[in-house]
Amino acid sequence: MKDPFFIAPFPWLVEWAQPWCNRLHLPSLALHLHEILAAALFYSFIFYPVSPIISRLLAPKHYVKLNRKKRLNWDAHVVSFIQSTLINLLALWVMLVDDERRNMDWQERVWGYTGAAGMIQALAAGYFVWDLIVTSRNLDVFGLGTLAHAIAALLVYALGFRPFVNYYGCIFILWELSTPFLNIHWFMDKVDMTGSRAQLYNGFLLLFSFFSCRLVYGTYQSVYVFRDIWAALNTPRGMVSRDSPVMLFVTDQSRVPFWLASAYLASNITLNSLNFYWFIMMIKAVTKRFKPAKEVPMAEKPLTEVEVDASNVASGVSKRRQPQRRKA
Repeated sequence: MKDPFFIAPFPWLVEWAQPWCNRLHLPSLALHLHEILAAALFYSFIFYPVSPIISRLLAPKHYVKLNRKKRLNWDAHVVSFIQSTLINLLALWVMLVDDERRNMDWQERVWGYTGAAGMIQALAAGYFVWDLIVTSRNLDVFGLGTLAHAIAALLVYALGFRPFVNYYGCIFILWELSTPFLNIHWFMDKVDMTGSRAQLYNGFLLLFSFFSCRLVYGTYQSVYVFRDIWAALNTPRGMVSRDSPVMLFVTDQSRVPFWLASAYLASNITLNSLNFYWFIMMIKAVTKRFKPAKEVPMAEKPLTEVEVDASNVASGVSKRRQPQRRKA
């Protein structure tokens, strides 16, 4: 399927970038640079001025009282909510309508490329370009952990432009189906809806989407990608089929380097392990918001706003206020 993005690649940009992309062994990247830039600019526009304007209208009693660090963190959650909702809808759409992608065999799943799947990778990469810039400029708010995550995620999505497992890009994007509910859960805490019936129902959706998309579907697809990459590692150079139109970027030298397979599989195993750990922490976080308040000893104050949020999610207890009973 051709790239359905509403802006076509700029010929001058493709011509200028292609030699550099070829040197980096990312030949399909030049066709999607404009999408990465467009996504980064779009999320920058949401971050400012859209989020401050909307937040003042929808939560005037809460947003205006926030200091600089908390406002930046709030605005970042707005961007995260919009990005995760948009990219999930687009990924699902591509999986439904891209017949070339759907009919790929194992070699095509590893080395194949379709413009639609490349667009999904580009839009995701554009978000992490935005994330990297904002985090770098506000390290006191987001911390080094968030910066490291932005760099690692950007590198992973960039490697997809070799192309490499282009097929699986849409699949693992769906890990983010739980992210909109996680952001809603976060906003409810900030607007004094902790323990409310609405937060309870959202918590059910959060846990269900996380469990089904990450632990069940994500683990199932990880087995398939491991199998395909293992088969690719055992395929000699020059033995990759070039008969299909989706093998546009395959050459006689195409192969999967051991370092690339190792890095991809190690990151996948790490993220799958973290998913199980996070799910346990999320269950604790959701259930503790609907239990009677208890005295909780004050811990050392986190250094950044992101660390505050991470601590609250992990423990289920806000360090600034005690958990409440569920409200009617």
